[in-house]
This record gives sequence, C-alpha cells and structure tokens, in this order.
Amino acid sequence: MARAATATATATASCAPRLLRAALLLLLLVAATRRAAGAPVVSELRCQCLQTVQGIHQKNIQSVKVTPAGSHCAQTEVIATLKNGQKACLNPAAPMVKKMIDRMLNKGSTN
Repeated sequence: MARAATATATATASCAPRLLRAALLLLLLVAATRRAAGAPVVSELRCQCLQTVQGIHQKNIQSVKVTPAGSHCAQTEVIATLKNGQKACLNPAAPMVKKMIDRMLNKGSTN
C-alpha cells in the first residue's frame, strides 16, 4: 500500500511542472490576445466636453487646447486649462472663443 501511495505521489510531482508550464503559457496567450485585439490607439474615443461655458476671462486662462471634430466626437472641442489647474470647456461658437482662437492662429503664423 505504501508503494502505491509513493507511485501516485511521484506521478503527481512529475505532472506539476507540466501543469505549471501549461497554465503559464495559457496566461501569456490570453494576455497577448487581449493586448492585440482591444488596445485603443488613442486615450479618449468620446467627447470630453458635455457642457460648455460661453467664456472665461482671458487673464484666468493658462493654455487652450482645440480638438477638431472627428471620429471620436462630432463637434469641435475647446478646452481651457485655467491658472488654478481646473479645466473648462468653452463654446467654440462663442464670439470671445472665436477671437481667442484667431489670435492664437495669427500669433503662430507670424513667428
């Protein structure tokens, strides 16, 4: 009886490394498949501005990012980073925002 138990233990011990290797291989295959199939190329695939404000005083604005309409979002988005670190979505159709964008474009073309 002791001999049968020893044989079973030996068979189980020799199977353990194979099972471990098989489990590791399966885990690697799953991880590789997920990365290849579902990894987004860009960070955001949707609109970031759900609500906009008509304008913010320019002295409070540190920088402005304009994202044109595309497959991620149907409308142009204007996101202002304020000096206090907050972000605000500006209405791209607002006259003040249009002037600000025109000034940014003209400033960039004269340099």
